[in-house]
Amino acid sequence: MIQLRPRFASVLLLLALAAPPARAVNKDMVELQTQVQELQTAVSRLQQSNDERMGVLKDLVQQTADSVNKMSLSISTLQQQMATQHDSTNSKLDQFSTQMQGLSDSLDEVKARLNKLETGLKSVQDQQQSIDAALQNLAPPNPAPAPGAATQPGDNAVPPTQPTGAAPTTNGGTPMAISTPSPIGPAAHNAASPATATSAASRATLGAPATPGAPSAATLYKTALSDYMAASYALATSEFAAVVSSYPTDPYAGNSLYYMGEIDYRSGKYATAIKDYDRVLTQFPNNPKVPVSYLHKGQALLETGKREAGITELRALITRFPNSPETLQARTKLNGMGVPIVPRHTTP
Repeated sequence: MIQLRPRFASVLLLLALAAPPARAVNKDMVELQTQVQELQTAVSRLQQSNDERMGVLKDLVQQTADSVNKMSLSISTLQQQMATQHDSTNSKLDQFSTQMQGLSDSLDEVKARLNKLETGLKSVQDQQQSIDAALQNLAPPNPAPAPGAATQPGDNAVPPTQPTGAAPTTNGGTPMAISTPSPIGPAAHNAASPATATSAASRATLGAPATPGAPSAATLYKTALSDYMAASYALATSEFAAVVSSYPTDPYAGNSLYYMGEIDYRSGKYATAIKDYDRVLTQFPNNPKVPVSYLHKGQALLETGKREAGITELRALITRFPNSPETLQARTKLNGMGVPIVPRHTTP
């Protein structure tokens, strides 16, 4: 018994010494677990807050995407409206140009008629002056007969010859009434010749035919233009060609070449139309159809795929005729193609 007690006491001492460290470890573990739990709670809260923010961000992104789609749709609609308005404006400009050309042609025709009337009136006045001069030369004053100069001729005697310009007398010596002769003799013919020469010169100036009876350039052109306005293009082409072949230097020939080009352009014969417009530009540089010939030549070149040549013609129109209605159409065309009006020069 005495020996067991010291052993038991040592065991108790050991247990007493070992008990405090076990309690300290358990306390640290509890604190660590508490901190881990708090950390997990904080992470959960952060995750929840992050999810909420992501949801808000997704809503904002969706709203932005919807706004962009609506804006794109509005821009597309606006572009379509602008394209429609652009086409409508071009169509109206073409119609306006055609009407202006028709008015210009009518004005040219009126001017030609007024020139013809003026020339005809001048010719009539010249002929009247020539007739008056011939009458004055053919009817000099009659000399008074000398007293007793007239003798009574016998029945078989030949009557004396009357002097030139003297009134014939009867057998009793009484003067007979005579009528004034009309100037149809050689003198009248010679007197009227200056008027004839003036009339021929005016016919040559106005494009009248040298051969009598042949239609003038104005008459042929008026007929061809009427058939063109009536959409009889085949007949109008042959009539315009007749004007060009019969009167190649007349201003109506330049107009005829332009309308031949218009008919070919409308028929899709762009190569032939370009040649017709070229003849207007080279042979008739002062013709009023030159600006519209530049414009339609450039459009025909673009239709055939010759982009650079077409742009060059449109720029030439803008440079030469900056204030013409055709220049506005050329500017609109180049802007629609995204081409600058003035070419850009690149420095080497």
